[in-house]
Amino acid sequence: MLQVDVTARVRSNFGKGAARSLRRAGQTPAVLYGPKTDPIALELDTRSFTKTLLGLKRRNAVVTLDVEGGDKRHVLIRELQVDPVQDTLTHADFYEIHLDEPSIFSVPIQYEGNAVGVELGGELSIHIASVDIQGKPLDIPDFIPLDISSLELGDKLTCSDMSIPENVSLLDDADKVCIAIVTASAEPEELEEEEVEAAEAEGDSESQEEAPASE
Repeated sequence: MLQVDVTARVRSNFGKGAARSLRRAGQTPAVLYGPKTDPIALELDTRSFTKTLLGLKRRNAVVTLDVEGGDKRHVLIRELQVDPVQDTLTHADFYEIHLDEPSIFSVPIQYEGNAVGVELGGELSIHIASVDIQGKPLDIPDFIPLDISSLELGDKLTCSDMSIPENVSLLDDADKVCIAIVTASAEPEELEEEEVEAAEAEGDSESQEEAPASE
């Protein structure tokens, strides 16, 4: 798992007005908490923190949070709040962890290769994009690779086909389908024509049944 450093300062002013003042000054309000940690109000340099987030590209990462005074904590980014209009950070939540204790993480699946079944006219049907695994933070991979190149029409891969590192455990059901190659569906126009023809045939049949017998 990736590791990054973030510098923060303890925040002493609270409330909406204080938060707005911080943002105007180029700072982002934040809070640090955890199962063994009392909440601590913080402030971050918005520009520096945004640059760090862009480098992460939404991947899992252990953040070494360097709080003023030399107090360093290992944390995860639990939540980021963004202004919907200006698309700027408004708040960050950090969750403290311990590197020697296992935690649960959602890790993306990276599908690799070109499936044989697609070249034969099939379609990829992706059922899940990530899986939950448990392990010590630094043992968690950035992604789980899954080679799909051998898949033919009708084939599928499940969680049991993944290569999971020995020092972490998969929490998802081993039989859960990850990806499958299905037969390409008919074109929408063809389906509409078939439905119209079927409806007309059904209507003709009902008309014949309801028609009175000739005298």
